[in-house]
Amino acid sequence: MTFDALDTWWWPFLFILVGGWLATDAWRFLGVYLGDRISDDSDLLVLVRALATALVAAVIGNLIVFPSGALADMSLALRLGAAAGGFLAYLCLGRKVLVGIVAAEVILLAGLWIWR
Repeated sequence: MTFDALDTWWWPFLFILVGGWLATDAWRFLGVYLGDRISDDSDLLVLVRALATALVAAVIGNLIVFPSGALADMSLALRLGAAAGGFLAYLCLGRKVLVGIVAAEVILLAGLWIWR
């Protein structure tokens, strides 16, 4: 079956729903099944955590260096400054992720307001 297999209005939605469900829920069920059997400091879990962190860092780096949408209108220096400021706020204000995100957003909005 392909995305264009049926010519009905509901087929693309069903295709995406089933495809998305099969791609993600199988790993979720495996995680629930193995969750109690893997130690928090096992080599496998350390590897999984490192890979997940690297993927998030790669996405953030891609958004900073090759932005699209509204971020593309901002300068690279402003995007880098906001990321650095958000990281510094995260480190200095209690290592809270929300604090870092809000600080980076405030820096982006202030920079956008000042340089427009």
